[in-house]
Amino acid sequence: MANLVVTVLGDDRAGLVDALAGVVAKHGGNWERSHMAELAGKFAGIVLVTAPATAIDGLASDLEGLESAGLFEVLVERAAEAIDTPPTNRVVLELVGQDHPGIVYDLSHALASRNVSIDELQTEVEAAPMGGKLFRAKAVLEAPVGLSLDDLSETLEAIAQDLMVDVHLGDAD
Repeated sequence: MANLVVTVLGDDRAGLVDALAGVVAKHGGNWERSHMAELAGKFAGIVLVTAPATAIDGLASDLEGLESAGLFEVLVERAAEAIDTPPTNRVVLELVGQDHPGIVYDLSHALASRNVSIDELQTEVEAAPMGGKLFRAKAVLEAPVGLSLDDLSETLEAIAQDLMVDVHLGDAD
């Protein structure tokens, strides 16, 4: 078995996931994991597909055929082979506060300074009850085993005051 990471971007309309899933199924592939969303009239997604090694070339070719059919811009990459990585602790981060430019940069910079990797990140901006806009983020983080939840919390609380946001950390398990 081999793994492909497939990213797609196209104008949002009905049937896009069906077209993508049909190609995967045609080649005996398994849809392992995905993140997809409509954003500003565009449909964007990333999918991890597992398929028999003998089917990968045909699968990749047919996926790229979705692009020539005008459905998506498609990028197909073979997934990296498993590598030994140091053990980590999974942590869930939730953040909410008044929206303003730079929040994601300041947050990601603080995390990177502590060697914390962002495994998943979801953000949105919504109307605030008292006017203005609220920024919400939820992330699954991979923190080095030697970094305590208290130390990570302290790092994030230091920027939370400057950003005027509330931050909550918890175990992912």
